[in-house]
Amino acid sequence: MITTIFGAIGSLSRIVERTLLGIGRLVEQKIVGALLIAVLAGTALVQLSNHLFEVEAHEETAFHIEGVGEQVASAPAVEEETGLEPVSALLASADAGAGQTIFKRCAACHTVEAGGANKIGPNLWNRVGGAQAGHEGFAYSEAFVGLGGEWTYEELNAFLANPKAYAPGTKMNFTGLNKIGDRANLIAFLREQADNPLAMP
Repeated sequence: MITTIFGAIGSLSRIVERTLLGIGRLVEQKIVGALLIAVLAGTALVQLSNHLFEVEAHEETAFHIEGVGEQVASAPAVEEETGLEPVSALLASADAGAGQTIFKRCAACHTVEAGGANKIGPNLWNRVGGAQAGHEGFAYSEAFVGLGGEWTYEELNAFLANPKAYAPGTKMNFTGLNKIGDRANLIAFLREQADNPLAMP
């Protein structure tokens, strides 16, 4: 009788144990299933949003920051000579003081006072109206030696708009001045840095 009771208790405990194990596995399976469904739903949402909100890549940089190296943004290509707006008409009203402020971007590589030392770039005294690659004592790169002209107002305008397009192969990191007003002001300042400033156009 006692053996029968203990046997029944043992059987009952095994049934309970199997039931609890089954419930535990069922809960685990439900958790795993819920996680899989969440991952699949998230992936589907990402794919759907990419499809619905597809963004086209732009060829040009949205914002151009002047004076920053090529890795951030390159200056817009200089248009053909007939397409670049002439600077000569703006020089009479240009602000040389504003040009001096703009020149501060150039001061790391150039001096501008009479007898000033060459730095990475040549001293710029007497450059407006002077020969390109014509400053004595400075070793110009082949990109400048090959130019062979003079720094007229319009040549400076084209150069300052985009040095790398004007003198392919130049090692200058300066990306250029986009605004013609800035170029006019800088040229007006550089014009004054001379023994006999070039006549206004």
